[in-house]
Amino acid sequence: MNDRETITNYVQQTAQLLDLPGVAAYLPGVVANFGAIAEAAALVNEFPLPQEIEAAPQFEP
Repeated sequence: MNDRETITNYVQQTAQLLDLPGVAAYLPGVVANFGAIAEAAALVNEFPLPQEIEAAPQFEP
């Protein structure tokens, strides 16, 4: 979903569904941020995990 046109359409349609006012004023910034988030998510999703991995019951950094 890193295609700018796809992201723009998604943001516009979501804003319409949520009946958000003033979307046009914020659209470029929202699209840019959403694109950056999508790129970061793609990096996380590309990381292979072994089938036998188990989720930790509690997160400890």
